[in-house]
Amino acid sequence: MPQDPTAPDIFAVLRAEVVACLRRLLPDLPEDAFARVLVEPPRDASHGDMATNAAMVVAKLAKMPPPKLAAQLSEALAALPMVAEAAPAGPGFVNLRLREDFVLAQIPALLRVGEAYGTSPVGQGIRVNVEYVSANPTGPMHVGHCRGAVVGDALANLLLKAGYDVTKEYYINDAGAQVRALAYAAYWRYLQALGTTLTEEEYSALVPGGLQYRGEYLIPVGEALKQQHGDALAPGARPDFTEERLALIQRTAVSMMMDEIREDLAALGVVHDVFISELKLVQDGVADRAIAELSAKGLVYEGVLEPPKGKLPDDWEPRPQTLFASTKFGDDVDRPLRKSDGSNTYFANDIGNHADKIARGMQQLVQVWGADHGGYVSRMKAATKALSDGAVPLDVVLCQIVKVLKDGEPVRMSKRAGSYITLRDLIDEVGRDAVRFTMLTRKSDAQMEFDLTKVVEQSRENPVFYVQYAHARCRSVLRQAEDPSAEDLATAPLDALKDPAELALLRRLTTWPRTVEAAAAAREPHRIAFYLHDLASDFHILWNRGREDATLRFILAEQPEATRARLALVAATATVIRSGLAVMGVTPVEEMR
Repeated sequence: MPQDPTAPDIFAVLRAEVVACLRRLLPDLPEDAFARVLVEPPRDASHGDMATNAAMVVAKLAKMPPPKLAAQLSEALAALPMVAEAAPAGPGFVNLRLREDFVLAQIPALLRVGEAYGTSPVGQGIRVNVEYVSANPTGPMHVGHCRGAVVGDALANLLLKAGYDVTKEYYINDAGAQVRALAYAAYWRYLQALGTTLTEEEYSALVPGGLQYRGEYLIPVGEALKQQHGDALAPGARPDFTEERLALIQRTAVSMMMDEIREDLAALGVVHDVFISELKLVQDGVADRAIAELSAKGLVYEGVLEPPKGKLPDDWEPRPQTLFASTKFGDDVDRPLRKSDGSNTYFANDIGNHADKIARGMQQLVQVWGADHGGYVSRMKAATKALSDGAVPLDVVLCQIVKVLKDGEPVRMSKRAGSYITLRDLIDEVGRDAVRFTMLTRKSDAQMEFDLTKVVEQSRENPVFYVQYAHARCRSVLRQAEDPSAEDLATAPLDALKDPAELALLRRLTTWPRTVEAAAAAREPHRIAFYLHDLASDFHILWNRGREDATLRFILAEQPEATRARLALVAATATVIRSGLAVMGVTPVEEMR
């Protein structure tokens, strides 16, 4: 049965019609022959409103030349009531132009569903685990974490919008050398709270590997340890590095750091559903059980790895190791699971992390990592494929570094953190919404310069301002018209919308559902920022046309029907901007100050 022609996603409507036409033309083709049929915006807008690859993807099964099938399909599509023109193009594409009345009918449909417009069923409720941030709990959130936090959170929101059942997860790296270094650093602040006579360098000389974390943010941890334990952890204000003491200090420090990290993330508008402790997974034997499972599948063995290419590391030795056969799943070398002391490698613990996600019923895994972890992708994909027998795919989104500037010059490091710019510094300087929007104005794997001056400029060159200004202008128009309800505007006659700028804006609005689906499929939330910028541009063009030509103003006192039509278009624009900003986690503004 054909879909309702007023359904909000016109690309889904036309795809259903294309497939229906193909079925009539080629009744003997199996249903799965149409799986790769796409209906998308054409690369060149002059070619029409939509283009489909249908003839190209089914021509082989149909045993027909793609251009010939495209010509037949064009004829069938041209007869549809919503199609003004259908024409074959190139090696087998079909370009479509839609009837204006069909396109105009999308405004009332959009207004009736409101900000739910663009919500898609494409995810089919599939359970997706999105793990992001997952910073070591050794200090405050910094700018490097910020980009991954925003990208991960927006991607999770995007997948929710696309119909997936999403779990937002933070994996706490609270096992291993870095958190032990945190314990030593927290112990130093505790000794200071007790009034130790040791200097920092004297203490550092006592610590295996030296004192690593020297920022002032650990002073409250030392004070808390003093309040809780008095001098019991260091009689005479001298260090006593017993395992029991260090483990206690480590638990306290990790707990307090995680509290601070949660607060930092909340200030950014990021709230995770689940926090998973690496240490607890190890203690619960999850990693060991996962390795045993891989061993039962014949994927773990004792062997000697080939020496790494290039100059050999000083610590490399050709010794027998417990290895995971990751080359069977596309990796370039098998990977060690045990260190020389018999403990798990980081990779082995990470296998436990992924096994835990699969055991909790996750059907797809998405992880946001720093670009410096790019070399880790292939081994983790191999492990996930092995653990799930290929049933649970893992997608990894890499985020490049962010350079913070002010007036084009690098910003000095944070005094409190001691060595980097904190997330709080950034939010305090420009605000949460500017941080979130700006972090999504580049593809995540492209390097970014975050200029504190430019992100608060009120200019067209600042995408944050440009999109927010479009929404504020929409709201200004609607307030001037005494804020008519969406229900009322959904009944407005739309015949007055004839100017090319009006129709261009409307056509942009109709691509929002398709943008959501495409961005979700590609795991690219920056596409939402790009779309909103283009939508804002279309609206600003129309606004400026009204300033140049009084007949195109949104409110015409002597033409109430034209006014209602234009107000409907303005309200629809504001609705889609809000829908997009919600995915980005950005609050729309009512007016610019």
